[in-house]
Amino acid sequence: MPETATATKAATTTTTYLVVRNKYDGTVLATLPQCTESDVQVELIRAASAAPAAAATPRHERGRILDTAAELLQQRAEQAAGLIVSEAGKTIRQARKEVSRAVNTLKLSAAETRRNVGEVVPFDSFAGSENRQGWFTREPLGLIAAITPYNDALNLVTHKIGPAIAGGNTVILKPSQLTPLTAIFLVDLLREAGLPADFLTVVLGDRTVAQTIISSRLVRMVSFTGGFSTGRAIAANAGIKRLSMELGGNAPVIVFDDADIPAAVEASVSGSFWAAGQNCIGAQRILVQRPVFDVFLDAFVSQTAALKTGDPRNEQTDVGPMISDASAAEAKRKIDDAITAGAQLLTGGALEGSVLTPAVLTGVPRSCEAWSEELFAPVVLLEPFDSPQEAIELANDSEYALQAGVFTKDLTRALDTAKAIDAGGVMINDSSDYRLDAMPFGGSKYGSMGREGVRFAYEEMTQPKVIAIAS
Repeated sequence: MPETATATKAATTTTTYLVVRNKYDGTVLATLPQCTESDVQVELIRAASAAPAAAATPRHERGRILDTAAELLQQRAEQAAGLIVSEAGKTIRQARKEVSRAVNTLKLSAAETRRNVGEVVPFDSFAGSENRQGWFTREPLGLIAAITPYNDALNLVTHKIGPAIAGGNTVILKPSQLTPLTAIFLVDLLREAGLPADFLTVVLGDRTVAQTIISSRLVRMVSFTGGFSTGRAIAANAGIKRLSMELGGNAPVIVFDDADIPAAVEASVSGSFWAAGQNCIGAQRILVQRPVFDVFLDAFVSQTAALKTGDPRNEQTDVGPMISDASAAEAKRKIDDAITAGAQLLTGGALEGSVLTPAVLTGVPRSCEAWSEELFAPVVLLEPFDSPQEAIELANDSEYALQAGVFTKDLTRALDTAKAIDAGGVMINDSSDYRLDAMPFGGSKYGSMGREGVRFAYEEMTQPKVIAIAS
C-alpha cells in the first residue's frame, strides 16, 4: 500500500498526518495527509459546484459507472478483502463476504438509476382536477455528506455512495480515521469506472473537519453511521438539512422452548461473534425460555469456546482483533464490572492486545453497562425467561432498537412476538444479524432517522418534483 492514496487531495496547508496501522500486528499500512478546516471549505465548494453536472448526468451513464465499478471490485475481490483484513481486522473469510456484499450493493444502486424514476399522479381522482395530468420525478438533493464507520469499512461506504451517485448527487465522504484506506480503494474504483473526480471527494481529518462538513449550508443531507453520542452531536450542529442516521443497537434474540435448539445455537453463535462482535445488529442479549435454557446454554458455551481467535489472515480464524487495544480493554472492563455486580462468566474474556476471546455472561444485572448499552465487542449475555410477555419486556428493555431475532416453530407465536418487539427489523428463526442489502434497514425508538438499504437510501437522497399540465 503506498504512503498516500489517490482519492485524497494532499493539501499543502496541512502538516498533520494520519498513520494507518494493521489492527492485528500494528505495522504501518499508510501515512495520509489530513485536511484542515480551510481545505474542507474548498472541497465543499468544489463538490457543491459540481452538483448540477452530476444531476444532469444521464441515468444510463450513472448506471454504467456503478455496474462497471461492481465488475472492477469483483475482479479485485481478493485485494479488497486483504485490505479489509489488514485495516479493519476482520477475518479473511468475513472480509470476502463483505466484498461480495459490496459488489451486490453497487449492482443494486445501478438498478435504481433505471427503476426508481417517479410515478404518474392521478389528478382526476379529485373533483375539479379532471383537466389535469402529470407526474412526479425523483430529483437529486445536491451535495450529500457521508460519514462512515470502521466495522464494515467497504460495504457501509458503498451503501452511502452507491445510492447517492444513482440519484445524481455529489458526495463528500468522511470515512473513519481507523479505516480510510478501504474507502479510498472504493472511490478509486468508481473513478476508474468513469465517475468524474468532482462528483465524489474524500476528506480525512478530525472532529473539527467533520463538524465543518456537517454544519455547512452547502450540504443538503448528512448520512451517518456510528455511535449514539456522535449522532446526537451531528443533529445539534447540522442545521436545517436532511439527516439519515444509524446509531447502533443492543440486539435481543428470543429462543422459545419449541425452537430447533441446534439451529438456534449455531445461528446465535455466528450472530454474536461475527466481526469480533463489532456489528450493530449482532446478538448481544440472548433470552431463552427456561425449560430449554440449560440445554441451549451448554451448547452455546461449547461452540463459543471452540471458536479460534487470533491472526485474521489465517483461514481457520473465527474471531480476529477488535479495532484497537483501547476498545478491547474497554470491553474487558465492562465484563469485569458485570462480574463484580454478580454476573457469571461462563467462557472467554481473556485479553491479549486487541484480541478478546469470545465471552459469555449470565446473571447480568439490568443496571450494568453490559445489559443497557451497545457493547460492540465479542461479548454476549444469556438470560432465561418464563413467559412470552417477560421475553418481550426484556427484549424491549433498551433505547437501541435496530433488529431482533426470534426462534420458534409456532408461526402465530413468531408473528405475535415480531409485532410486539419494538425494532426496525425482526428475523424469525434467524439471529438478529441477518441483513439483505436490498431490504430497508434502520432503527426504532429514540434517535432513529431514515432507512438504508439501496432503494430506501436512494429515496432518502432524492426528492419528488411534480409536473402538472392543465388542458
